[in-house]
Amino acid sequence: MARYRPEPPAVEGNVPRTAVLLANLGTPTAPTAAALRPYLRQFLSDPRVVEIPRALWWPILNGFILTTRPRKSAEKYASVWLPEGSPLKVHTERQARLLTGYLGHAGLAGLHVDWAMRYGEPSIPAVLERLRAAGCTRILVMPLYPQYAASTTASVMDEVAHCLPQWRNLPEIRYVRSFHDDPGYIAALARSVGEHWVKHGRGDKLVLSFHGIPRRAAELGDPYPQECRRTADLLAAELGLPADQVLLTFQSRFGRAEWLQPYTQPTLEALAAKGLQRVDVMCPGFVADCLETLEEIAMECRTAFIGAGGRQFEYIPCLNENHPWIDALSRIVRAHLGNWLEAPLSDTPERRTAVAATRGG
Repeated sequence: MARYRPEPPAVEGNVPRTAVLLANLGTPTAPTAAALRPYLRQFLSDPRVVEIPRALWWPILNGFILTTRPRKSAEKYASVWLPEGSPLKVHTERQARLLTGYLGHAGLAGLHVDWAMRYGEPSIPAVLERLRAAGCTRILVMPLYPQYAASTTASVMDEVAHCLPQWRNLPEIRYVRSFHDDPGYIAALARSVGEHWVKHGRGDKLVLSFHGIPRRAAELGDPYPQECRRTADLLAAELGLPADQVLLTFQSRFGRAEWLQPYTQPTLEALAAKGLQRVDVMCPGFVADCLETLEEIAMECRTAFIGAGGRQFEYIPCLNENHPWIDALSRIVRAHLGNWLEAPLSDTPERRTAVAATRGG
């Protein structure tokens, strides 16, 4: 059996074909226990996600978690499931489609844009195979995580690297490591907050809830908490808010170990107990609404805040398909493509004009 997969026929004079691969966390195929079980097995088997020795973790995962958690998680997914599928899948697919249009409008119609999930479908290996079959020899991988973390961004990089030893004709690979302080991303967040306030009024506090990681990961050098703080500071400055009106918290704690604090739900309950009547909550670490934003924050945390004495809880949706965000996304992609734009994606005056505009910022 051949060690390397057959490649598309090489043609002399072919110009490099460039692809952009957007990668997000993942989702089950259906809001059922049967669909959640393989998804959770893949997710929680990733050593980047759970840094516990396999000999200790495997009995816990297979003997307890995978026998109890799928049913509970399925109920949560069912509460946010859309007719087209899971919210994360729907928004990620739309973002890829819109990005294709934005890049095409900039004269880069020759770029191949695709999307994948780190866990679940479409998988990174399957989409990379699709790009390989299409003859793509330059691939920009963009994990859709604004803030770098080993458990998210690095896991995507690991999966891409794991696939490449099977290729005979290896592509050039570039990664977008993070974009937590990108001006376009920050401006898109600020505009989303501002538009929400115009429609619904403004709360007493703006809580910025980021996905958490174990505290030990940060102590070992993961830069995630610093990048979250940088995002929060830049967003507050963009909105012109004083420090005491913006709170940074961390959600989605898993297991018994200490995670980054303060935790989101206890913080909201404490605010309500102290007499705060209205709070606005946003999740800047997610560029697409998903289970963690729609169910954990918009539902569970709302119930907790109201139950603790608060009166009004406003969830500000993720960036999703907002024009400022897709525009920022296209600019981030073009900046990271860099000199790859020198290669003739298509020999047209429009492309040359777009390349010149990109060079000019």
